[in-house]
Amino acid sequence: MSRIGKQPIPIPAGVKVNITGTTVKVEGKGGKLELSHHPNMKVAADGKAITVTRPNDERQNRALHGLTRALINNMVVGVTTGYQKKLKIEGVGFQAALKGTAVELTVGYANRITHNPPPGVTVAVPDPTTIVVSGSDKQAVGQFAAEVRASRKPEPYKGKGVRYDNEVVRRKEGKSFTSGG
Repeated sequence: MSRIGKQPIPIPAGVKVNITGTTVKVEGKGGKLELSHHPNMKVAADGKAITVTRPNDERQNRALHGLTRALINNMVVGVTTGYQKKLKIEGVGFQAALKGTAVELTVGYANRITHNPPPGVTVAVPDPTTIVVSGSDKQAVGQFAAEVRASRKPEPYKGKGVRYDNEVVRRKEGKSFTSGG
């Protein structure tokens, strides 16, 4: 039995869950999210918790069991507390600015790079070297943060670029000159 899949998902107060066929809709103060899961998985809600069951112990069903439960749990957490990713910008002259809802990056290229967030994702720039991406959909928040980071990944020699707040960049030693010959 899947350790993750067999755990029930508690439904917090103020969250509405609607299950029709293979579609699970979760609604709360953070918004509405929808998931269409695999038809082999059976999802049921009793008002206090959501349970996911599988028909048998085939390899694919075992894999889908924990996955489906984790995705539904992410939806419940998303509409209650939401998700947030922080990005830090390092480098001389490297900075971010908010242009409407889009984030504009100056990261050492000839032109500024503009990233427009998808619906349901908000971007904040508390200071020029910090970007905060937040929203109720965990996948959308992570994807947008990854796209912003990909515009200038941190390089290993000086550490310049866009990185996650908790990311540790392994630094390399530069060229070493030896006298002799």
